[in-house]
Amino acid sequence: MEEKKAVYELENVSKVFLNEGKEFKALDDINLKIYEGEIFGIIGMSGAGKSTLVRTLNRLEEVSDGTVNFNGIDIGSLKPAELRAVRRSISMIFQGFNLLNQKTVMENVMIPLKIAKVGRKERKNIALEMLRVVGLEEKADSYPAQLSGGQRQRVAIARALTVDPKVLLCDEATSALDPKITEEILTLLKMINKTRGLTVIIITHEMTVVEKICDRVAIIDKGKVAEVGNVQEIFTSPKSEAAKNLVFPQNVSSIHENIEGSRPDSVLIRVVFDGHSANEPLIAGLALETGQKVNILSANTKSVGGIGYGQMVLELPEKKEDQNTVLNYFTSKGLNVAVV
Repeated sequence: MEEKKAVYELENVSKVFLNEGKEFKALDDINLKIYEGEIFGIIGMSGAGKSTLVRTLNRLEEVSDGTVNFNGIDIGSLKPAELRAVRRSISMIFQGFNLLNQKTVMENVMIPLKIAKVGRKERKNIALEMLRVVGLEEKADSYPAQLSGGQRQRVAIARALTVDPKVLLCDEATSALDPKITEEILTLLKMINKTRGLTVIIITHEMTVVEKICDRVAIIDKGKVAEVGNVQEIFTSPKSEAAKNLVFPQNVSSIHENIEGSRPDSVLIRVVFDGHSANEPLIAGLALETGQKVNILSANTKSVGGIGYGQMVLELPEKKEDQNTVLNYFTSKGLNVAVV
């Protein structure tokens, strides 16, 4: 089996800021690999360090310690001309779109090509093609103020693609958009990833974004990598507290403390859904196959790529033999069951 090529390899990366004479460690000994052609998520709460981390990937932020390797090259060691050459392989889009309001859509998309001294006719042809890719060819002569937020982000994506980058960095690129438009932008990014072989790195604080598009994800917490892995693995079995808080916004212990059954002697169980089809009606199946019913006291489940993840707290029937029937049913389905 061919080994995946690492586009980025971060080794012991730290970043320290000085604020009124005091040191603040925004990144603390980060070790991370991002592979060619994948959609990689970097997620954390506000202030976790994720935006600082993404800015080290194109050296908009200098690291205080460690190395950021891009295709095997330590970008911290590059001279200005060498760094400019590398940056042509790395495009970036932002939450605020960063379009020039006094320029048309076409003129905005052509900016990187003008900086690269591409001839005007070729600039126009490339820009028009990129607008076709994002579905906005007819808006070439419009101005940003005449566009919706989703359309402006599409223009930003078209502009980022003009230089034929190998990597697209997306810093909270959907945070200002409503859920429907976010879905459309994520679908577009996924299409670009597949058709152009582009490595996409998404920085976000929204787990729904990671669910919909990412192959792997790194959880950033207080400047450290709390956990990294396949998205389905993280949803199946989050190991760090930071990951658990993102996957299950209210943690398991607080769920148990605040939930009570309908009887003083009620037996409650927690059932963890960790990879079964999201379309498999297990609770309805319990009633149909065994005749037993349970009371759902709490549920936090979701579908990731058609696979169900999450947990439920259930109240079992009153009789011991009925309780055993329910427990046997869930365990026979391969579910993780624990008495609360």
